[in-house]
Amino acid sequence: MPNVQSTAIDSDPLRTGIDAADPATLLLVLVHLTGEREWLELARPHLRGPMSYQEFMPEEIRRAIRDRLYDVLASGTLPDRTPDDTLLREMMSVAAGEPMSENYIAMMREDLTLDTLDSRKLKWRNEPTESAKQACNVLIVGAGMSGICAAIQLQEAGIPFRIFEKNEAVGGTWFENRYPGCGVDTPNHFYSFAYEPNHNWSHFFAKRDELWKYFERVADKYGLRKHIAFKTEVIDAQFDEDNGLWRVTVRNPDGSVETHTARILVSAVGILNRPRLPDIPGRDSFKGPAFHTAEWDEDFDWRGKRVALIGTGASGHQVGPAIQPDVEQLMIFQRSPHWAVPNPNYHLGVSDGKKWALANIPYYLRWYRFQLFWGFADGLHPALQVDPQWPTPERSLNEANEKHRIFMERHIRKTIGDNPELLAKVIPDYPAYGKRILIDNHWYRMLTRPNVHLITDNIVEIVPEGVRMTDGKVWEADALVYATGFKVSKMLHPMTIRGRNGREIHDVWGPDDARAHLGITVPQFPNFFIMIGPNTGLAHGGNQLFMTECQVKHMMLALRDMLENGHRTIEPKQDVHDRYNEKVDELHRGMVWAHPGMTNWYRNPQGRVFAISPWRLVEYWQMTTNFDREDYVIQ
Repeated sequence: MPNVQSTAIDSDPLRTGIDAADPATLLLVLVHLTGEREWLELARPHLRGPMSYQEFMPEEIRRAIRDRLYDVLASGTLPDRTPDDTLLREMMSVAAGEPMSENYIAMMREDLTLDTLDSRKLKWRNEPTESAKQACNVLIVGAGMSGICAAIQLQEAGIPFRIFEKNEAVGGTWFENRYPGCGVDTPNHFYSFAYEPNHNWSHFFAKRDELWKYFERVADKYGLRKHIAFKTEVIDAQFDEDNGLWRVTVRNPDGSVETHTARILVSAVGILNRPRLPDIPGRDSFKGPAFHTAEWDEDFDWRGKRVALIGTGASGHQVGPAIQPDVEQLMIFQRSPHWAVPNPNYHLGVSDGKKWALANIPYYLRWYRFQLFWGFADGLHPALQVDPQWPTPERSLNEANEKHRIFMERHIRKTIGDNPELLAKVIPDYPAYGKRILIDNHWYRMLTRPNVHLITDNIVEIVPEGVRMTDGKVWEADALVYATGFKVSKMLHPMTIRGRNGREIHDVWGPDDARAHLGITVPQFPNFFIMIGPNTGLAHGGNQLFMTECQVKHMMLALRDMLENGHRTIEPKQDVHDRYNEKVDELHRGMVWAHPGMTNWYRNPQGRVFAISPWRLVEYWQMTTNFDREDYVIQ
């Protein structure tokens, strides 16, 4: 063990922060600052994954790491060291608990910075004139997280923009969704803009109000509100070929219709913004309150009432446990069960000491984000791959997928206990990750409560008194809550968007088969960029903000090429677009969501996966971090 001199000072904020921080993250900071790789060898045998250190790393080693880092930081002069590629790769491998590909080096270097936005904003090679920038005005549809991200980067580059937002506030899905228990299932210190960290999250997995306020705060910090027209909905956009610009028609707050022009059009509406109600006969006949989770009636008091919850996806898993303690009965109608993983941090608050560490220990947040990145994103990717030689494909795909299944099934059985009838309803008969993985929000514990009924028979119709099943039984209810997802397949709906020759994008795509190059651009739709477009959603884990940042960066590189070279329009070549989507389809055919008999919202009725990405996050970062003008038609 390296020779370490302890200088513990209990009243010192530095000591308090170090003691509250995670030892594996401190290890990475220490090696980053000092280059003392012997600490990696010391800790390596005890690290079995990005989040395993607390239970496996001996207290003696944890104390030594903390004391050595304290001495380094308390000296008052930080070492000016940057790990070389070999050391950086070794550090990432130790952090992940497995060998790390060199593909991650460049991506990690982009994030290993003490500044925030400056290292990530567009760098001009030959800065265009101010008049050229002004002529490249941008219209953004939506002021959610993607619209905010695009606006910040455009503002930093000096390119004028305007945002039309149908709601009265920013935040998108985090403004619209207000149901009880609404929150994020990706750790907040990862689920935030890389250039705009928040060191003061109250919980590791924050709830809706705190998330919405984060995006409000970011919008205010960058002065975006003056660029936003609220309660203004885009209804139509047409590309004017003669003038090389978009004519965009909006419905104003007073109901009047107005047309605006812009050189560049950006869709930042996402895919989870139009609620989908199930096509159940008699749906409008119910006599009590009935609403979708995304349109929660804030005047609704569920206390003492019989509530029918239709749907058991992400919102159902959150709203159910939130209201169960106070309702008379909670009747949950399940079409098929989901896999849900336990996470000890899900309800855990962030201590003041850890907040201090995140804000003040150099590189601590950056290395912590990498651990979250690996644990909640790329580290899971191998479990999604089909192994053709795997002997039990009906229950799992490969060795890693089987381990995940065993882990989650053990948790379910332990929580529910000796109840064969209920276990048969809640343990899925498909491999883990075949549908969007959920975090157990005390869902299984809730199902054991006496006022909860999990119903798996088919619904025949909604009647004024409640829900009628195939056997004729009517479950009487005082209120209906639909946790039935969104109209994902109707991407960009209900807007009409017409490109060259007046072709409407939904006619090009068909009713439910959206496609785009890199999920961002579409042939014959010049100067049109889609954020969170086709095949860029994330299903197994990860961070949708990461994908947004990649897409915005690629868009900015495309605009840089246009402006620096005096071009008027840009769009992907058809063959490049087609080859990309053929590769996407090829990859999806070997992944869990293509499992025989699997149904999920990722696929259209023809079975094609159109909504989510098959790539590891690092692969998508690599594809979008460069702009190859040979892939585009530039005029």
